[in-house]
Amino acid sequence: MKKKDCKPGMDHEITRRDFLNGVAVGVGGAVAAGTLSADMLFAAGIAGDYPVSNTAPDNAADYYPPAKMGMRGNHDGTFTYAHLLRDGMNWNEMGKDADTGEDYDLVVVGGGISGLAAAYFYRQQAGPKARILILDNHDDFGGHAKRNEFTAGGRMVLSYGGTQSIESPGSYSKVAAALIKEIGIEVQRFYKDYDRTLYDKLGTACFFDKETFGRDAMLTGMNTTPWPEFLARAPLSDSARQDIARVYTEKVDYLPGLSREEKAAQLNKISYAEYLTKYCKMTPEALPFFQAMPHDLFGVGIDAVSAMACYDSPDDYESFTYAGFDGLGFGERAKEEPYIFHFPDGNASVARLLVRALIPGAMPGSTMDDVVTSRADYSKLDAADTPLRIRLNSTVVHVLQASASGNGSQAPVVVAYERAGKLQQVRGAKCVLACYNVMIPYICPELPAQQKAGLAYLVKTPLVYTHVALRNWEAFSKLGIRQVVAPGGYHTHTALDFPVSVGTYKFPSAPGEPAVLFMLRTPCKPGLPMREQYRAGRRELMDTPFATFESNIRDQLQKMLGGGGFDASRDIAGITVNRWAHGYAYTPNPLFDPDWSEEEKPWVIGRKRFGNIAIANSDAGANAYTNEAIDQAFRAVNDLKAS
Repeated sequence: MKKKDCKPGMDHEITRRDFLNGVAVGVGGAVAAGTLSADMLFAAGIAGDYPVSNTAPDNAADYYPPAKMGMRGNHDGTFTYAHLLRDGMNWNEMGKDADTGEDYDLVVVGGGISGLAAAYFYRQQAGPKARILILDNHDDFGGHAKRNEFTAGGRMVLSYGGTQSIESPGSYSKVAAALIKEIGIEVQRFYKDYDRTLYDKLGTACFFDKETFGRDAMLTGMNTTPWPEFLARAPLSDSARQDIARVYTEKVDYLPGLSREEKAAQLNKISYAEYLTKYCKMTPEALPFFQAMPHDLFGVGIDAVSAMACYDSPDDYESFTYAGFDGLGFGERAKEEPYIFHFPDGNASVARLLVRALIPGAMPGSTMDDVVTSRADYSKLDAADTPLRIRLNSTVVHVLQASASGNGSQAPVVVAYERAGKLQQVRGAKCVLACYNVMIPYICPELPAQQKAGLAYLVKTPLVYTHVALRNWEAFSKLGIRQVVAPGGYHTHTALDFPVSVGTYKFPSAPGEPAVLFMLRTPCKPGLPMREQYRAGRRELMDTPFATFESNIRDQLQKMLGGGGFDASRDIAGITVNRWAHGYAYTPNPLFDPDWSEEEKPWVIGRKRFGNIAIANSDAGANAYTNEAIDQAFRAVNDLKAS
């Protein structure tokens, strides 16, 4: 291919990682066709970008997942055996079940924050000698709270692979707040550590893409330039420009004659798209400008989110506002805590502090300051001489609550998992399933039918958190922006990362220093019910190779930032695509879900204890937040105590 035929920034050498991502796509096709055995899958190296051997990849000397780039999140090797179960393979067809001879007081399935918290709470109750095993299918602990490390400009720059922040810690339950404090987090510190003035002179831009709006246009001054003036440059029809400006600027009660409660009830049952067109009388031609606004919080567009949910959930990044609510008489919003409770690697530091509390030798240091720059010692996670062990690259494929023994006591829970291409088995007196709810019916088929249906109902939100390491962020400075919204873009939101410095880690605060960009993509399918949009988006996400992501990232950044001197070939130092096919926990949507009573809620039915098996995750609370994951872990451990 000639250089002039390349897309911007694509004239770069193909690395081994690019090659392996391509190989993984081919292997995935063979899995779908049912032509590869478990041993062949492992031999193909899909467990990770480490040397293949007869042992698990985490035993390699250079094993350090946070520094890996390319496709992360639900990376290759994490879903292989789960998808085989989904597609009808019986777990015991995956190989000979080898008994490790290991017995534990507690086996936890899932090493995310909920699983780690469950181990923490159980040990508090059972004592420091309690034997606990945590199994996780990923190559790193933390679940969605993953750490992304880059090297750019001769220094380490950090970002988060998933869970961003400790949101609104003042509203945490006593249990969740106590755990956060016990592992060493002082949330008030972030008022000092988070630089809330760095971007004061930088604003928001809007990128209109040619495919959606007819021509590419990068407009700065969004939210600060008067709407008629800002929209005059936009590739929109005159009627769309006029209607958007009108609904943003006029204070009209579009629901006259209704009380505040009646307005809220009405807005709760109509989509924001319907509210704009039917009640605000906005031309449908204007809707593409608003379509992607709810993507970050809800994973779908304005066709599938209620108008009331949009009003109640303003953008955390302050990149946009929802139009049409100023004249409804709802009054002043209650003051919320600022969105600043954020480690440089997001809530990966929460997971790392939990690991330090559970296995001190695996995470050097003693404070919330040094955890940010500490290098985890993965060789200490699964040491035979410690009572608590974390075993990565281990996909649980079967969990059996054995029948009661003759004296009436419960038999142990038998847990089978795939690791290093081998089917292995351990036993636990108790078990906490802290994995995705939708996977539990496949690995624990003995559950009652109603409980399995409740678990399966909770379809998680697919989403992508892409992080791009830049050699500098001068283009943003020259353009006078800190973030870009792109209503029709491949990634709909791009922003300079949160400016937070903790301990010896200092945020790169000068434009000439390296930086990390956050880019959001939600592969939804407008027009379908929300859960169907999630399923369709997941299929698209899992079918998209890293090369496609990379091409779109480079192309979009070049178009958006080229006016500030950005050169994708020169300025990009690294790309990590955090693919979460199963992302946010399902949250009920009044447009599609019935008004359940407490005992009818699918997540309440789904989380019931089954013998010595309890369920803990944010799914179990239908709420995609860290405090929910912690609270559900506490409930699950107490459910087991009651058993």
